[in-house]
Amino acid sequence: MSEEKSRFVVSADWLQAELGKPDLRILDASFYLPAQKRDADAEYAAGHIPGAIRFDQDKIADHSVPLPHTIPSPELFAAEVGKLGIGENDRIVVYDGIGMFASPRVWWLFRVMGARHVYVLDGGLDGWKSEGRPLETNAPRVEPKIFKSTYDASRVVTLDTMRDIVASGALQIADARSAGRFAALEPEPRAGMRSGHMPGARNLPSGVFATQGRFKSLPELKRTIEDAGIDLSKPVVTSCGSGITAAIITLALESLGHTDNKLYDGSWSEWGGRDDTPVVTGPPEPVKA
Repeated sequence: MSEEKSRFVVSADWLQAELGKPDLRILDASFYLPAQKRDADAEYAAGHIPGAIRFDQDKIADHSVPLPHTIPSPELFAAEVGKLGIGENDRIVVYDGIGMFASPRVWWLFRVMGARHVYVLDGGLDGWKSEGRPLETNAPRVEPKIFKSTYDASRVVTLDTMRDIVASGALQIADARSAGRFAALEPEPRAGMRSGHMPGARNLPSGVFATQGRFKSLPELKRTIEDAGIDLSKPVVTSCGSGITAAIITLALESLGHTDNKLYDGSWSEWGGRDDTPVVTGPPEPVKA
């Protein structure tokens, strides 16, 4: 395996050269946790990549459930992204402020819904700005389109399925939360939620996959995943705090050619927020030689 980068990640040089192409759609999917003290909407208004459309993961979501940014129905998703002028055959580039934080979730979401050409911007908006690249403050005018959704439900794990996975050990579980939250050494950011992790889970903190918002090389990704005790020849389900950063692990897996993976959409917001799901504390068991 060469020192190449993921085929799903594009550089700022590439994106700048493609600006204005009729089949290109750029999405600002910035999302921040309260502790990060950043306002995604305000940052978009202050300056975004030319042509970028604001994609709010909390608005284009299933609001019939109490969990945050739950995956919407295929019908709702198609209607909302159609209003944004996006079709399933467009080339879609997603970015966030930090780079490799919230954008992989939208990359995953569009792919699950049937989009064929979806990519993530390496370095995010922070990297784009640091290099003095062009910005604009006006939201682009869009012409509505029809997005034909072909939803792949097999890539999304529900609570009932997750219970079965944990009970049977049928799939490897990769948890993207911090080591402190995983081991219950740090409290969860959501009030009243238990700390710890699902039995059998391995810890792959989302921050280990990128340096300054830039995705690591394929050999580095492979080493990181295997060092955590994940066997790339076997199926994996990814999880995190609320279904956002789990997609960073998904992006890494798919980049390495691992396609037998699923994402637990409710993640720890659902599992840790209940009193009838098994939770263990402490670090994961040592990786077997």
